Order: sequence, then C-alpha cells, then structure tokens
Amino acid sequence: MQPAVRLVSSNTGRDEEYSSLLAACARGDATALKRLYDATSPATYGRLMRLLRDRALADDALQDVYVSVWRNAAKFERGRGSVAAWIGTIARNRALDIIQMRGREVPLEAAGDLDTWFEPQPSPEVELASMQEATALRRCMDQLDADGRAALQRAYFDGLSYAEVAVWADRPLGTMKSLIRRSLASLKRCLEP
Repeated sequence: MQPAVRLVSSNTGRDEEYSSLLAACARGDATALKRLYDATSPATYGRLMRLLRDRALADDALQDVYVSVWRNAAKFERGRGSVAAWIGTIARNRALDIIQMRGREVPLEAAGDLDTWFEPQPSPEVELASMQEATALRRCMDQLDADGRAALQRAYFDGLSYAEVAVWADRPLGTMKSLIRRSLASLKRCLEP
C-alpha cells in the first residue's frame, strides 16, 4: 500500500493560476473554464473512474462536475482550500450521488449493462479489433522500462497529476515529465503500424 500523496509547496503557483481562472469563470469567461478544464480534468476523470468503475458514468459525471464548477465559481472560498481540492470534492460528491442512485435501482448486475440496452451490439469483428488493441497496448506497456511503465500507470490509469506522480516516485517534477514524455513516445512508436 502506497502512502498518501502529499503535494509540496510548488503547487502554490498552480493554485494561483487555478484561482485566477475560477475568478474569471465567475465573471462569465468561458475561455477560462476551458483552460481550467484542460488543466484539471485528467486527474478529475481518473478519480471518477476509480470511484465509478464505468467509463460512461465517469464521462457523464465529468461533464456534471464542470457544469457545477461553472455555475458555482463565484461561491468558491479561497481560504477554505485549493481550487483543485474544491473540484475534487465536487467530483467525489457527484460520484457518490451516482453510486447512491444506482444502489436504489434494480441491481445492475441482474439487469445487464443498461447503457447497451438501446444501442446496437458490436459485431464480432469490432470486438476482436478491441481485444487486439488491448493486447497490443499490454505488449507495448510491457516493453517499457519499469519506471516509465509505473509513471504512465499512475498518470493515465490512476489519474494522478504529474506533480503527484513526481512526489510518489520521489523525483523532481521536470525529471518525471521527461520520463512520462519519453515513455509516451516509446508507446506511440510501438503501437504505430
């Protein structure tokens, strides 16, 4: 079990930027919302996926989170915490609402995947292609060095920010960004036909 990730004071500049973007959102600046979304949505989505374990639910929840951020930007109280923590709290609460609502319905396991009830089922060819893509991704991930593989796992599957991955790995942020960039480039080369 990994210890809880503690972010270091270098996040102060990032939170200042997020606070400025959120203040601009409160004034109706849609461009600021897009910039805030671009900066914070990967980690938010990762956390939603960990809680909901369903891509469609996490996609919907992510949209709900940023609609809520837009509507409530003026209510953010800077003295009570960081913007990232505030967005994380909105995301957690939205995920818990979804989990609670699903708990009151017919158990989804008994009903099957409700998202696919009214959608055409994929053909066997499409399913085979998806399995082949997953196999290729696993093969390429296995070819990465252990540090690169672990960094990508933390950043893209666990939803940690690069700063959180750097703290987790006990490495400088710049080193971690370079490692992730090199690992992504290797992964892309391996996956290209």
